[in-house]
Amino acid sequence: MKKGDMARKALKLASWTSMALAASGIYLYSNKYLDPNDFGAVRVGRAVATVHLRSARRLCELCCANRGTFIKVGQHLGALDYLLPEEYTSTLKVLHSQAPQSSMQEIRQVIREDLGKEIHDLFQSFDDTPLGTASLAQVHKAVLHDGRTVAVKVQHPKVRAQSSKDILLMEVLILAVKQLFPEFEFMWLVDEAKKNLPLELDFLNEGRNAEKVSQMLKHFDFLKVPRIHWDLSTERVLLMEFVDGGQVNDRDYMEKNKIDVNEDLEIRNNAANYLPQISQLLNHVPRQMLLILKTNDLLRGIEAALGTRASASSFLNMSRCCIRALAEHKKKNTCSFFRRTQISFREAFNLWQINLHELILRVKGLKLADRVLALICWLFPAPL
Repeated sequence: MKKGDMARKALKLASWTSMALAASGIYLYSNKYLDPNDFGAVRVGRAVATVHLRSARRLCELCCANRGTFIKVGQHLGALDYLLPEEYTSTLKVLHSQAPQSSMQEIRQVIREDLGKEIHDLFQSFDDTPLGTASLAQVHKAVLHDGRTVAVKVQHPKVRAQSSKDILLMEVLILAVKQLFPEFEFMWLVDEAKKNLPLELDFLNEGRNAEKVSQMLKHFDFLKVPRIHWDLSTERVLLMEFVDGGQVNDRDYMEKNKIDVNEDLEIRNNAANYLPQISQLLNHVPRQMLLILKTNDLLRGIEAALGTRASASSFLNMSRCCIRALAEHKKKNTCSFFRRTQISFREAFNLWQINLHELILRVKGLKLADRVLALICWLFPAPL
């Protein structure tokens, strides 16, 4: 979109807004009763919110109807609390745990095909109602014949066959949108889906990643990564140790269990103005960087739910992880002792820089708190 066109649209919008506000002002001036509902801005705001909500519900219904890849996209949109209007994020958040369910007949079929036995042969008991349902699978609580309680993650039977069709449909839709709006570049989304979806459909790969995460985060006492039962796991069935806990964005659960949730309206309202530039930029970003950005989106969504957006700890911790991972990757690709030592020193120096930056932020935060307290004491002096 050209700057001139944007300016004309902005001027037109401002003119209509001014007229609405002026009309409201004239009406209120002539009316002795001041009712906030009579303000044009309030009424327009309600209308916009209603449009957002209706569109969000239709989008959610589309994702639920098409399932699979569409639900994954909806889940990602639901995590962008800091970017999208609340009507969208609050509506699409249900897709994280309340996606459409597969029937017990379908679940029995997948288990029979992959493990070669019926449910009653494998389990002492098996809950028909899933603990949660997501885009690719759902999780059931069960008890093995030896008495151990497990969580059974079973892939939706049709999702593997549908995934390639969904990706093709997304590619066609994005190409169609690009014809109408050339400035929007979202083909990177299709490329990412082509690369990552097969990995996500392989539950054995997920199990291996779970063991890696368990080793990496073993120093956190409050965090438990379920143990994998490899003898009863396949690409479509993942058997895990059952562990009671709470969702990562459940603030009440965190406070009840004494877990420190600390270790944007402006952005949301103005991001839409830069969507063409954002899409063009993402189209040229390396795919590994896109994974980091997606992780950042999820972290910010969790922070918004926990009310910790004022802290930069998650960004700093993610930076530390990236530095360590990059250093480890470089060390694996060199046999030189001198080069490996050089990489280690660079890693230590970069981590030290992050630690120093974190310390500076904390000091600034303390100074700001002291200044605010001093201002409050000056404005409201204690009685003698």
